[in-house]
Amino acid sequence: MGKHRAWWLLFFCNLFWAGNFVFGKYVVTVLSPLWLTFARWVLALVVLIPLAILMEKPDAKQVARQWLPLLLMGLFGVIGYNLFLYSALEYTSATNAALVAALNPGVIVLFSFFLLREKITGLQGVGFFVSLLGVIVILTRGNLGQLLHIEYNRGDILAIGAVLVWTFYSIIGRRVKGVAPITATASSTVLAVLMMLPFAIWEGVDLSAMQPLAITGFFYIVLFPSIFSFVFWNTSVRALGANKAGITLNLIPVFTAIISILLGESITASQIWGGLLVFLGVTVASGIVSGKRKSGVSVEIGK
Repeated sequence: MGKHRAWWLLFFCNLFWAGNFVFGKYVVTVLSPLWLTFARWVLALVVLIPLAILMEKPDAKQVARQWLPLLLMGLFGVIGYNLFLYSALEYTSATNAALVAALNPGVIVLFSFFLLREKITGLQGVGFFVSLLGVIVILTRGNLGQLLHIEYNRGDILAIGAVLVWTFYSIIGRRVKGVAPITATASSTVLAVLMMLPFAIWEGVDLSAMQPLAITGFFYIVLFPSIFSFVFWNTSVRALGANKAGITLNLIPVFTAIISILLGESITASQIWGGLLVFLGVTVASGIVSGKRKSGVSVEIGK
């Protein structure tokens, strides 16, 4: 596939992921975070499983040997990340959640240093703290002097939780050996769905509360962020490499803000300045500026 086409696929990939933040905020008004996560991935499996079989022809024995890391990937990436994200959207704006989530690449680099002993440069350390400062600007709405006294938005704190569990998911994902990406995602999702099943049955769901906008948003989340974005991402990474593809992740908060503005949400100065600091810090922390980022610190995506 040509590189020009790969860049276009990344454009739409990140646009679709941005829509997950925006439409997720609408859907959680009628579906609980648990049921949104459960139903989203049950339906996504209808496509992911055949896709894995057709594109990667997985070795069932190899997949079975990797059951523990795949189980942990399902626990952190499918259940943990989505529950934190959709719970956050009940209390904070889609733009705030996306801006906080932009901290992910820098946090992954930091945790990889402590947990995997991967090297981190001084420049990357500076980049992480700059991006962290940006998140603090967003959380405090620009009132840095009130850092220890301000009452934080519950949704923003939950968004930080989503960043942390996605970091563990990404690190665990690197430990899976001999299982192709789509197969790993499908397998971990199957395990996650099985773990969520008894809780989903116990909680129950009232489908009569589903309004047309929520129904549209739900099927958007199933089809575009869950399936198309993942396929587009993996296709583009093969054509361009993880480092180049990773640069485009900063488009997610930008697209989220644009969509939110079109839907009538206002953007504050603290979101703008905090977002710029996050982008700058993540760019430096990820090694993009120095050109020293290794493929071993690439971010795995399935949001």
